[in-house]
Amino acid sequence: MNKKPLAGLRVGLFGKGGAGKSTVTVLLARGLREGGYHPVVLDADSSNLGLSEALGAGPEPTPLMEYFGGLVFTGGAVTCPVDDPTPLPDSDLNLADLSPRFQRETRDGIRLLVGGKMGNLGPGAGCDGPIAKIARDLRVRNGEERPLMLLDFKAGIEDSARGVLTGLDWILVVVDPTTAAVGMAVHLQQMLDKIRLGILPATAHLEDPSLVETALRQFRESRVRGISAILNRVPDPEAEAHLRGKLGALGGPPILGVLPEDRTLQRDWLHGEEVASPSLSVRIGSLIQGLEEVAAPGRVLA
Repeated sequence: MNKKPLAGLRVGLFGKGGAGKSTVTVLLARGLREGGYHPVVLDADSSNLGLSEALGAGPEPTPLMEYFGGLVFTGGAVTCPVDDPTPLPDSDLNLADLSPRFQRETRDGIRLLVGGKMGNLGPGAGCDGPIAKIARDLRVRNGEERPLMLLDFKAGIEDSARGVLTGLDWILVVVDPTTAAVGMAVHLQQMLDKIRLGILPATAHLEDPSLVETALRQFRESRVRGISAILNRVPDPEAEAHLRGKLGALGGPPILGVLPEDRTLQRDWLHGEEVASPSLSVRIGSLIQGLEEVAAPGRVLA
């Protein structure tokens, strides 16, 4: 049985557009695999493409949206969690039983799943809330073992407002050297603080009392334990000091680590190649060690 400290956890990555959260997802997945984990990456970004190639997993697998029956807006079964907070049926998947067309695996054993892409659904498909529901509710296992999941969410805060935080164990927010990225990190910290204080979601739009109770229960039973920031694409010590100062002054999340700017990563994305940065491997290893120290089950949080 896998006794690794983070085994079985669901870790969500957030960030503003261009902050580099998908790059960090790839680098973390690779570092976790090298450290003895068997990570499963869920591409929960409804618009951006290229994560499969960046991981070295080849063409993108068929989205799980098709597996679960399609968007409600196009006559399918997957509803938006804002309008219908009801849990997604049959969302606990054994990867050994899941058709290969719904998953990809890299040469070194990282698995990739894709929630869905709005670009494939045509005009009038509605919002991408159902993709967020898949990300909120999906649980995976290999037989009896629960692997670590990394969930790469779309840019911005919309998914966090749909309740996806309640299904995570830990939040990672990627912060590049911009005011917008700092603001988003502070916003996510505030959302987590409210969940911890028992502040419940807005439900005035729900007419069915059972749906109201379902939404409230999900927040009451939230599993999210903490949040960390990763400073990314940091060009120099001055920028790092400024980001640290702003996050501290505004009550942002604690910083897990710092990744300097690496132009080879931009080149890899541009050419649709496997994203890799040997020069950042030590820093990624330190990030993972830090995550093990703060996020491992059983650790008492302040």
